[in-house]
Amino acid sequence: MDDVWFGAFLAPEATGHERLLRHVTLADRLGLDLLGVQDHPYQPAFLDTWTLLSAAAQRTERIRLVPDVANLPLRPPAMLARAAASLDILSGGRVELGLGAGAFWDAIAAMGGRRLSPPEAVEALAEAITVLRRLWTPGDPVVFEGTHYRLAGAAPGPFPPHRIGVWIGAIKPRMLELTGRMGDGWLPSSFYSPPEAVARQAKVLDAAAEDAGRDPAEIRKVYNISGDFSPRAGAGFLDGPPRLWAEQLAELVLTVGMGGFVLAPGVDAERDLRVFAEEVAPAVRQAVVRERGASRTP
Repeated sequence: MDDVWFGAFLAPEATGHERLLRHVTLADRLGLDLLGVQDHPYQPAFLDTWTLLSAAAQRTERIRLVPDVANLPLRPPAMLARAAASLDILSGGRVELGLGAGAFWDAIAAMGGRRLSPPEAVEALAEAITVLRRLWTPGDPVVFEGTHYRLAGAAPGPFPPHRIGVWIGAIKPRMLELTGRMGDGWLPSSFYSPPEAVARQAKVLDAAAEDAGRDPAEIRKVYNISGDFSPRAGAGFLDGPPRLWAEQLAELVLTVGMGGFVLAPGVDAERDLRVFAEEVAPAVRQAVVRERGASRTP
């Protein structure tokens, strides 16, 4: 993928929701490509992610809307298919579906969700992706007999106006291999996967895609990131002036194949989003075009 997307990752905190909605509209006005909202339904201080994304759709015009990532154990895939397709219709085709197999199992179980082992969670996610895509495709009523999900003649629809991408939050080998086989995108996070780890993980994903007969470049890799804009370069990742950020992110595009970056802003969220959109994003794109152009020059 030649284009690189940039976005904002927002925590759906119920307190201060008016400020949160201002950040939503700001991200759209700044020309950011993606709005990612984490989905932890067991957090009593958080707004429901799908309700917030619906409000965001009403207040924006072009930014893509992404649950980052949807909590599958508490959101059955048949209902998730309806929710995503409905929002895609209402937003004019601006939804991509970030999807996770589940974590924080005590909290999930407290809300009535099933506690799954890691292999079971990966198997359930694979079944869910199949269910989602069949319910988004016109055709006969869907009969599906899986280990974790069953449909007994569910009518497909409503149908999204564009092909909703399923972007998978994956860290460990089983999930990375599943992403390579079935995912449209990958959503790692720098908190769990720093650059050196994400590079190794990308190799596992790419190998799985090739084994499945797919082109790894068709799987959009979108990195959830955080950092600190400061006058001087620090020792860590994304710690320094916008120029340093641009260098580090461009390197990930060129070496790992990253196709997007979604920033979780700091305390001064408006400043961070502005700097990210107005200084970092164009500098990354320019650096990538320059380097790719140089590599293609005979």
